[in-house]
Amino acid sequence: MTNGLLPEGLRDRLPPQAEAASRLLHRIIVAIGRHGYDRVSPPLAEYEEELVGRLKSARRQDLLRFVDPVSQRTLALRPDITGQVGRIAATRMGHRPRPLRLAYGGPVLKLRATQLRPERELTQAGAELIGTDAIPAIVEILRVAIEALEAAGVTAITIDLTLPDLIETLAADALPIAPERLGDLRGALDAKDAGALPAIGALAYLPLIEAAGPLASALARLRAFSRWDILDRRLDAITAIAAAFDGRVAFTLDPTERHGFEYQSLIGFSLFAEGLRGEVGRGGSYAIMHADGAEEPAVGFSLYIDPLVDAGLGQEPARRIFLPLGTDPAAARTLRRDGWITVAALTATDEPVGCTHRMVGGSPTPL
Repeated sequence: MTNGLLPEGLRDRLPPQAEAASRLLHRIIVAIGRHGYDRVSPPLAEYEEELVGRLKSARRQDLLRFVDPVSQRTLALRPDITGQVGRIAATRMGHRPRPLRLAYGGPVLKLRATQLRPERELTQAGAELIGTDAIPAIVEILRVAIEALEAAGVTAITIDLTLPDLIETLAADALPIAPERLGDLRGALDAKDAGALPAIGALAYLPLIEAAGPLASALARLRAFSRWDILDRRLDAITAIAAAFDGRVAFTLDPTERHGFEYQSLIGFSLFAEGLRGEVGRGGSYAIMHADGAEEPAVGFSLYIDPLVDAGLGQEPARRIFLPLGTDPAAARTLRRDGWITVAALTATDEPVGCTHRMVGGSPTPL
C-alpha cells in the first residue's frame, strides 16, 4: 500500500470540480463548433518525430518520451494538440478544400511545469483555421476564442498581442546585428533588460521594450520608431485586427514577447480575464510542414480549462433526489429524464446524504 501521492504536477479532480471541467469543455467545444469547426480527436501519444515535425520550430525538449514495446520506436505524450491537428490536416484531410476548420479538446501532458502553471497535466480545447493566416482569418479565430470563453462564463477578456518573429525579421535587414549576438539580443529582450542592449550593440532595439503596454500607446510609440515598411505593415495589421472588435475586449501589445510562441510567426496572442490566474488561452499564426517541404499557413488558438475550473466556473446546483427503498423504478426513470439526479437507497437505513430532495408519496419533497 502507498500513501496515495501523485507525481509532481499531477492531481485528482474531485466532485464538484470534475463535473465542472467536463461541463466547461463541452460548452467550449459546442461554441467553437457553431462557427463551422469540425471536431477531431487525435491520440494521447504519437511517434516523436510526428509531434515535432509538423510545426515549424517545434521543440523536442518539450516532450515526455517512452519506448513503445510493440513497435520499439520512441513515442511521446502530446504537450499540445495543435501539432496533431496539423498532421491530420496535412495527411488524412490533405485533400479537403481550404480553408479547413478543425476543433479539438482533451488532455495534454507537459514535461515541466511553470511558476504560473504548476500543473503538468492540463485539459486543452481549441480551433485551427488551416490554409490562410490573413487578417480576416486572425479576426475570426479571435472571435471564436472570445465567444467560447464567454460560453464558459468568462468575462472582462484582455488580448495580449505579440509579434513572435519580429526580432529575427528586423535583425536580418532593418536593424542588423551579428548572427552570433542574436541569442544575446533575444535573451535581453525576453528579460526586458534594457541595460544589456548597449553591451551587445543593440541599443536601437530599446524602443521595442518601451513600447509594451496598452494597444493605443504601444502602436503610437512603434509608429514613431518605425522607418521600415515591414514593421509598418505589421502595425497596420494589428490596427485592423483590433478595430474589428470595436472595444468589445481590451488589447495590449508586447512586440518582443516570444515565450511559448516558438512556432508562431506573424502574430501571436495570449488571452487573459479578470479574476483568473495567468493566461486562459494562447494562439497565433504558424506554418504546417508537409512531407514535400511545403509550408501551409494556419492560425488557431488553445484554451485552458483548468484555470476556469479553479476559479469556480462550470459548477451548477443539481437537483439530487433520494429514493427510499421500494421506490417505483419507472418513477425514477421519469425523474432522470426530467433532469433529476437520483440516489437510490440500498438498505432501509440509508440516509439522503448530499441530496436536495426526497421522494415522498411519489413526489419530490425538499429536504
